[in-house]
Amino acid sequence: MSIPKSKLFCFFVDFIQILLYSINKITLEVIKMSELNERKIFSKNLNTLLEKTGKSQKEVADAIHVSPQTFNTWCQGIAIPRMGKVQLLADYFHILKSDLIEDKSESKIKPTTIPVLGSVPAGVPIEAIQDIIDYEEIDAATAAKGEYFALQVKGSSMEPRICEGDIVIVRKQDDVESGEIAIVMVNGDNATIKRLLKYEDGIRLMPTNPAYEPLYFTNDEILEKPVKVIGKVIENRQKY
Repeated sequence: MSIPKSKLFCFFVDFIQILLYSINKITLEVIKMSELNERKIFSKNLNTLLEKTGKSQKEVADAIHVSPQTFNTWCQGIAIPRMGKVQLLADYFHILKSDLIEDKSESKIKPTTIPVLGSVPAGVPIEAIQDIIDYEEIDAATAAKGEYFALQVKGSSMEPRICEGDIVIVRKQDDVESGEIAIVMVNGDNATIKRLLKYEDGIRLMPTNPAYEPLYFTNDEILEKPVKVIGKVIENRQKY
C-alpha cells in the first residue's frame, strides 16, 4: 500500500522544520558560548590591569564616565563594553584594545626574542641596524605571522596612549590600513610613530597628543620625499 503524496509532503515539511529548529538552537548555543568566552577574557584582562596599576574600579569608572555598577559588571564578566568604551579604557591604561579583548594567557610554546632598537636610521635595513638597546619576547603564534622588531619610543607626540620610553612591537610591512599606527620614514629622517590616515590625494600622519600638529603629504610628496611605511605597531609595552 503506497503512502499518499500529500502525506509525504507533510512529512517532508515537518522534517525540514525540525531540522531548521535544531540548527537554529545549536547556532544560538554557539553564539552564547562565544559571548561568554569574550566576557571571561575581557574580565580577566581588566582585573589584571586593575591589580597591576593599583587602580580602583570607581577611579577608572569615573575617568571614563560610566557608573561604578556598570564597570563592576565588566569586572565580573557579566557584560562587556562596546568598542568605544574599550578604546577609552585602552587610552586610560596606555595600552592597545587588543590587550583588553584578546586572550593574553602565557603560551606554553617557547617565545621568540626580538631586538629593541633605539632608533631606525634612514636607508639602513632593519637587520643591519646596530643600535640594539635590549631584547623583548613575543609568543610563537605571533612570531609565525611575520618578521618583527621592537622600537623604544622617543618624544611625546603619541601620548597618552604611547609614551616616551615605552617599547612598541612592530611587524615589518610596507603598508598599513587607514587608521592603524605605523612606523614611518619621512624625508630621510629617523622613523616616526604615528597613526596613518589615507585619503584619495594623500596621507595624514596623526599624533594623539593635541600639542602636536598632524603631518599631511600629497601623493606626489609621498614619492618625492619619500614617505615610507616600514612597519605596523601591534603592541605597546609600557616601561615607565
